[in-house]
Amino acid sequence: MTGEQFRDAAGRVASLIDRYWAGADDRPVRASIAPGALLDALPAHASDAGEGSLEGCLADVERLVLPALTHWQSANFYAYFPSNISGPSVLGEFLSAGLGVQGMLWATSPAATELEMRVLDWLAGAIGLPDAFLFGGAGAGAAGGGVIQGTASDAALAALVAGRWRTLRSVPVAERRAAMPRLTAYTSTQAHSSILKAAMIAGLALGPDDREQFRLVPVRDDLSMDPAALEQLLREDVAGGKLPCFVSATLGTTSSTAIDPLDAIGAAVRRVCGVTPWLHVDAAHSGSACVCPEHRAMIRGVELADSFCFNPHKWLLTNFDCNCFWTRDRASLTGAMSVTPEYLRNAPSDTGAVVDYRDWHVPLGRRFRALKLWFVLRYYGLEGLRAHVRLGVRLAALFEELVRGDARFEVTSARTLNLVCFRLSPREGEAPEQTDARNRGLLERLNATGRLYLSHTVLPGVGTSASRYVLRMAIGAVRTREEHVRAAWSLIAASAG
Repeated sequence: MTGEQFRDAAGRVASLIDRYWAGADDRPVRASIAPGALLDALPAHASDAGEGSLEGCLADVERLVLPALTHWQSANFYAYFPSNISGPSVLGEFLSAGLGVQGMLWATSPAATELEMRVLDWLAGAIGLPDAFLFGGAGAGAAGGGVIQGTASDAALAALVAGRWRTLRSVPVAERRAAMPRLTAYTSTQAHSSILKAAMIAGLALGPDDREQFRLVPVRDDLSMDPAALEQLLREDVAGGKLPCFVSATLGTTSSTAIDPLDAIGAAVRRVCGVTPWLHVDAAHSGSACVCPEHRAMIRGVELADSFCFNPHKWLLTNFDCNCFWTRDRASLTGAMSVTPEYLRNAPSDTGAVVDYRDWHVPLGRRFRALKLWFVLRYYGLEGLRAHVRLGVRLAALFEELVRGDARFEVTSARTLNLVCFRLSPREGEAPEQTDARNRGLLERLNATGRLYLSHTVLPGVGTSASRYVLRMAIGAVRTREEHVRAAWSLIAASAG
C-alpha cells in the first residue's frame, strides 16, 4: 500500500466512522441476528489472491458487520456500564497503531514509557490520589507510580500476585512453598467476578465455588462490604494459621454501584494483620467520577490502600482498553512480575534508573496506550471531563425521580452516581418469583424493541433472604441527553402494563 493509497483508505475509514456515529441512534441498539448468521455470510476460507484494495472490506463492514453489532455508542445504550469513546481518543489510538511501538522496555521506546508515567501522574492528581501513588510526587526515591493495564481484571490479577509475593516474603524462605495453601484473599459478595477469577488464575481458588482460600465478605443493607464481618473473618483465619494476603474493596459495584467504606476496611485490615495483606481498590467504573471534587468522598481512606484502579474506557471518553492502575508499593508489584532473560538486558534497565513497564503486568509486549489518554486530557481538559461525568449523574437523578413518581415501580438500591436499579413493585400477595418473572418479561419486551438496551442483575433482599431481579439503567454514553432519558422512561412506563 503506497502512501497515497493509505491516505485515501484512511479517509474512507474516517468517513465510515463519522457516518456510523451520526446514525448510531437510529439503529436497533442490541444486535438481533441469529447465532451463526455472520459466520454463514462469510467465506469459509481465505482467498489466495489479495484484493489490492479495501473497498470490498469497507463495503462488507457496512453490509455485514454493522448490522451484527450491539451499538455501545448509541445514545440509547443503558446496559452494563458505558463504554465511552471520543474523537480525540480514537485518533490517539490510530496514531499509536501507525507508530507501531512495542513499549515493553524503556529502551524499546523511551517516549512510550515516559509519556505514560507523566499522564498517569496527571490523572492521579486529577482524582485526588495521595502523592505516594505518583512517580514524581514523593521525590527521587518514590516507591509508587502508575501504569495503563488493559482492564480492571488485569489490574486485579496484578494486585493479587503482588500481595501474594509480599506476604510470602514475610515467611522464612524454606517455608514459603509450604505456606502457599495458607494464603487467603477477601472481597465482598457484591465484588466483580474478576476478583474471583484472579484468585483462580493465581492458585488461591480451584474453581468458582472454592472457598478454602477465597473469602466472600457479607454486605450491609446498602450492599457495601461490612467491615465488621471482614474483621471477624480475618481474625478467625489468623487464629487458624492462615496468611491473609489480599483484600479487594470496590468503589462502585457492578450490580448497584455500592461504595465499600474504604477507610473502615483499611482500618480493620491493619488492626488484625498490620500492613502485610495487600489492599486493592477496584473503582473500575465509578473512579471516573473522582475527577469531580464533589465525588471524592468515596476514596476517603485510600492512603491505607496499596493499589487503586479505574477504567477511563468506561466513563471518561477514552476508548477500550484503558485501565489506570496505581500502587504505592512498586517493589512488590515488580518483584512478583519480573523475569529478565539475557535478550532483554540493556544498560538503562541494569542501572535501575528507568521504568520498564513489562514488570508491571502479565504481558511482556505493550501498545502505546498513553497516547489516546494524553489526547483526551489535552483536548477536553479536566473541566470537560467533569462536565461529562456531571451530566451522567444529573440524568440518572432525573431518571430516578421519574421512577419514584410512578407507583407501579420502585428503586431497589441507593443511587450513588449514574446507575439506577429499579423494578416493577411486588403486587399484593405475589410470590417473589412472580415479581421476578414480571420484571424479566418487561426487560425482554423493552430490549426487543431495539429502541433502548437495559441489563439486569439480582440483588440480595434487604431484611429477607429473598433475592430480587432488577433492571439496571446506566447513563453515561457520550451522546445521551435529557431527551433520550425521558424517551426511555416513556417507553418503560408504556411497556409496564
